[in-house]
Amino acid sequence: MRPRGTIHRRSRFSALVKETVIILVSALVLSFVVKTFLVQPFMIPSESMEDTLVAGDRVLVSKLTPGPFDLSRGDVVVFKDPGGWLDGVPASRADNMPTWLSTPLTVVGLRPQDAGEHLIKRVVGLPGDRVTCCTDAGLLTVNGVEIDETQYLASGALPSQTEFDVTVPSGSLWVLGDNRQHSGDSRYNGGKPGGGFVPLDNVVGVAFAKVWPLDRVALMRNPGDVFADVPAPTP
Repeated sequence: MRPRGTIHRRSRFSALVKETVIILVSALVLSFVVKTFLVQPFMIPSESMEDTLVAGDRVLVSKLTPGPFDLSRGDVVVFKDPGGWLDGVPASRADNMPTWLSTPLTVVGLRPQDAGEHLIKRVVGLPGDRVTCCTDAGLLTVNGVEIDETQYLASGALPSQTEFDVTVPSGSLWVLGDNRQHSGDSRYNGGKPGGGFVPLDNVVGVAFAKVWPLDRVALMRNPGDVFADVPAPTP
C-alpha cells in the first residue's frame, strides 16, 4: 500500500498541471480571438514610412477599421498586397526564429506579423476622391484642395517627383508612403492588378500605436487637420 502522503502529493501535482494547461490554452485562445477580431501586431520592414515609422518598429493595428469605424484620409493602414507590389522586394523577417516556432506564435498573435505579403502606407484618397500632383507650389491636391503634408512627410521629402491625376474608384484607396522618394506606393503600381489602387477588402486595419523599441513607444494619431478642408467627392 502506498503512503497517503505520496498519493496526496501526486494529486496536488496533477491538479497543478491541469490548471496550468487550462490557463495556457485559455490565454492562447484569447490571444487568437484578439488578433483575429480586434488588434494585431505588425513589423515595419522598410524605410518607406520614415520618419513616422522606421524599419524594425513594431506597431499595433486596430482591425475595427474599416468595419465598425470608417477609414479617414491620413490613416496609416496595413493591407495585403493587391498583386505585384512586393515583386522583387526581399522577404522580411522580424527575427531569426525558426518557422516551426514563429508560425504558431504569429497565428495566435504573440509575434508580430511579418510583412511578407503586407504593406503599410498612408491613406491620401478615399473612394471617389480626385488626387493630383503637383500644383505650381509643388503640393498634392485632394478634390481641388492643396494639402500641406509637412506634418508627416519625411525630412526633405517632396510630395511627389512623379505627376499623377487619378480618381479613386468605389471600394478602393489611394495610398502613399511618408518617405515619398523611397516608397513603392500607388504612384508606381498603375500597371499592376487594381491599377495602383488598394481594395478596401485588402485592408487589415489602422496602425494606432508604436510599441517597440521602447524608446519609440507612442500613440499614432490621425493628422485630421491636414485634410480638414477637403470637401466630399463630387458624385
